[in-house]
Amino acid sequence: MPIHHFLSHPGHLVGKELRNYWGYDSICYLAPYSGYSASGSLGQQLKEFKHMVKRLHQAGIEVILDVVYNHTGEGNHMGPTLSLRGIDNASYYRLVDGDLRYYMDFTGCGNSLNVRDPQVLKLIMDSLRYWVLECHVDGFRFDLASALARELYAVDKLAAFFDIIHQDPVLADVKLIAEPWDVGEGGYQVGEFPLLWSEWNGKYRDTVRDFWRGEDSRLAEFAYRFTGSSDLYECNGRSPSASINFITAHDGFTLNDLVSYNEKQNEANGEDNRDGESYNRSWNCGVEGETQDLAIEKLRKKQRRNFLVTLLLSQGVPMILMGDEMGRTQGGNNNPYCQDNETSWLDWDLQEENENLLDFTRQLIDFRRRHPVFKRRKWFQGRAIRGTEVTDISWFNPDGGKMTEEQWNGGFAKAIGIFLNGEGIASPGPRGERIIDESFLILFNTHYEILEFIIPPELHEWEWVTIVDTTKPRFVQRGKRYMKDKPIKVEARSIIILQRLGKLSQEQDDE
Repeated sequence: MPIHHFLSHPGHLVGKELRNYWGYDSICYLAPYSGYSASGSLGQQLKEFKHMVKRLHQAGIEVILDVVYNHTGEGNHMGPTLSLRGIDNASYYRLVDGDLRYYMDFTGCGNSLNVRDPQVLKLIMDSLRYWVLECHVDGFRFDLASALARELYAVDKLAAFFDIIHQDPVLADVKLIAEPWDVGEGGYQVGEFPLLWSEWNGKYRDTVRDFWRGEDSRLAEFAYRFTGSSDLYECNGRSPSASINFITAHDGFTLNDLVSYNEKQNEANGEDNRDGESYNRSWNCGVEGETQDLAIEKLRKKQRRNFLVTLLLSQGVPMILMGDEMGRTQGGNNNPYCQDNETSWLDWDLQEENENLLDFTRQLIDFRRRHPVFKRRKWFQGRAIRGTEVTDISWFNPDGGKMTEEQWNGGFAKAIGIFLNGEGIASPGPRGERIIDESFLILFNTHYEILEFIIPPELHEWEWVTIVDTTKPRFVQRGKRYMKDKPIKVEARSIIILQRLGKLSQEQDDE
């Protein structure tokens, strides 16, 4: 989240004994926030930040900064004059035509930076280059990035902001991630950013949430999201890594709250529960908030595993919200930007309380890292491999047959089987070598009842073993074995992942 020096609004927050905990009101784009200094000594924060980046790099961890160049902490016409407003208000901010006292607001924060002005673009570029050249960060996530592409009023993919970044020898080689929307008209731009950009895939979040809460939705939409959203990114030459897949983020429910609350609980923010998103696509599993009902708690834990498995095995780049791996809750608050207290803090004792979930997540991450079939560099083609009938990816209904058009688009289907062929990875490794992985059959059941799946006929010649079952609190590793027509019972609202073993012997094939 943002580390640029920021402000807490005196009237709105401080007067209510609240403070800007998230830091999305930058007032200086070339200095770290002084309150983040470990020593507490003014002026030491830059030295400490550089040291932190160095140590993270030594541990093999890249640093991506969340940057807020769409507005500043000076707010609307009633806000304080701190920097840009006093220097050149009309150049730095978008003002309302015909009434220059007021600000155009595409951000919901009172003002919008005027990215049409050369000096504003220069400020942004100087800031970006500074953090790369002087502080050695590896990339940026641009908050409300659509606002940066509004040259007149509409979002423009050919805006000068993009041109300057793409041509800059420093910035063209770092990671560029857009939050591809703002709050203005036409601001939702998922899939519309240029070639060098990755995006927070809001359509992935919404589709997967609906999928696991059992909404009537198109399986075709889920298939696109699970395979990297080629419908959004392939047409302009981007790869699956353009999709930053997420289910939860800092603004919204945590994973625990996503399966525990139907409604936001934001009264503590002092805005009569009016702030924050009201349509969360969440499901409380039967009871709102905390409960002692063991059956509901068991279902919630299973749903958390379902979300994590779906996220970590989808093509693209998975993003996990801090604390979701150990069951962090915000008590249903989906906008705790002003809560510098237990609501937002990470309770490290949760590691012990949710040991099974943490261990499951660790093994799931390791599983993804070991298997390139889940992180392909290029898109699936659905083509047969080396003259066989087995393709790089195949889709099946529970009876082992191919998906029909009605099942893809009808909205009523709640289950699907996906075959991922480890021998069908087209892109070579870093030395040009062919990449071969294990092959997997993933069975999704979002229905409220048990469903039986049959292994598809074209996969009958192999034996299969269960390695993940989300009804289990821990990773299965090696479980039940299946072959040919033996039915596979997939519990309600769960996932089973089967790994392909060797071909069946003649004796097994005859059974």
